[in-house]
Amino acid sequence: MSSATFTLLLRSHLPEQCVLSHPEDLRPYECDALSAYRNTPLAVVIPETQQQVKTTLQLCSENRVPVVARGAGTGLSGGALPVTDGVLLSMARFNRILEIDTGNRTARVQPGVTNLSISKAAEPYGLYYAPDPSSQIACSIGGNVAENAGGIHCLKYGLTVNNIQHLEVLTVEGEQLTIGSAALDSPGYDLLALMTGSEGLLGVITEVTVKLLPIPATAQVVLAAFDSVEAAGTGVTATIASGIIPAGLELLDNPAIRAVEKFVNAGYPVDAAAILLCEIDGTADEVSAQIEQVSRVFRDAGAIDLQVSRNEAERQRFWAGRKAAFPAMGRLSPDYYCMDGTIPRKHLATVLAEIGRLSSEYDLPICNVFHAGDGNLHPLILYDANQPGELERTEELGGKILEICVAVGGTITGEHGVGMEKINQMCVQFNAAELTQFHAIKQAFDKQQLLNPGKAIPTLHRCAEFGAMHVHEGKLPHPELERF
Repeated sequence: MSSATFTLLLRSHLPEQCVLSHPEDLRPYECDALSAYRNTPLAVVIPETQQQVKTTLQLCSENRVPVVARGAGTGLSGGALPVTDGVLLSMARFNRILEIDTGNRTARVQPGVTNLSISKAAEPYGLYYAPDPSSQIACSIGGNVAENAGGIHCLKYGLTVNNIQHLEVLTVEGEQLTIGSAALDSPGYDLLALMTGSEGLLGVITEVTVKLLPIPATAQVVLAAFDSVEAAGTGVTATIASGIIPAGLELLDNPAIRAVEKFVNAGYPVDAAAILLCEIDGTADEVSAQIEQVSRVFRDAGAIDLQVSRNEAERQRFWAGRKAAFPAMGRLSPDYYCMDGTIPRKHLATVLAEIGRLSSEYDLPICNVFHAGDGNLHPLILYDANQPGELERTEELGGKILEICVAVGGTITGEHGVGMEKINQMCVQFNAAELTQFHAIKQAFDKQQLLNPGKAIPTLHRCAEFGAMHVHEGKLPHPELERF
């Protein structure tokens, strides 16, 4: 069936306003927040009801047309990149909060609801939704589930997978699945965890039940300045070793501090080599005691200056700088490439030093802004896409950083997903038997390989082309990394 014929088929089964096919209408959907990769889809479908989603999936399945589900388009790994011969299924109109259940501390929401709006809706009841990605004002809960997003407070309260209870999902054939339950546990395999972070490869989410928590009575932030990134890394490991689990523990290096301070005037010390933002929440007595303990730990680690938020406005100001770090990079460079890898905390100083060495080797500046408490790194590689070859050099540098994460016992992603961006590094992370098992899971849900094809899980042939033939023996493709 030709593209034009299939578009007509969609229009014959769906309301006119739900199907976009004009080239100018398709252009906004060519990419997600990883704008370096772009494709124009065959058509964009923006359904308004579950039946319209089901109809779209059934038509695509019957005609073997690929489908890529899209939330708010804020993803940073190319996970919502459309395919040229496929349908881009936007869930943007599924944007209603269906129920706030105060007795069970849950909220039942559609996937297009923004992350922050859940907490705003729950606030009158003294509740909130803990995961808070920096893009929470724009990112949707469906996308959060697809990528298993985290945020500043994931150290204490967990990622999306730890904060959801129930999903309604449609398979590529349009069959409705209920995954999880209203109870705190459900029998059988943990399919809820399997679906969370599956990046749109297994089904299309149409409803999410999230867990809500009581708003903490008190929260304060310690801002600690250090004269070296290594000392700040020591402060992170020493804090966790002391037995304290902060609500959030973030690190920014000097280039990031300077960019953020010019952007939002957060009150950051611009001469510091690095700062830590450490939030403690709980009762007033708990917070007071732990703030004192954390301050002592930071001084022992070499902190040269300490500030403690004195009120809620100051606490919000400290965090406003961290949450504005990515957009602030626009003051330093026309483009940036945001990496996302996770390492054991004890290797922070070593890996950050190696990132600095690679920055010099590739002659590309790197700003470090990340969730230090759980070792989730977000190196921001600054580059200019208008310079020939600079994007390719940036991608190569990013790949090297991810391979270092694997070499020290970490992983190539913490919360952004694999998508298209890290698919080659999957060949470094996993061996042939493991990748084969991933494909078997995909096959169980999507025999025709129509949902988000070509993303997240590489073929063994691709790994061989990438130069990771060693993957068959489960070894790293770059022997020099074994020194870590």
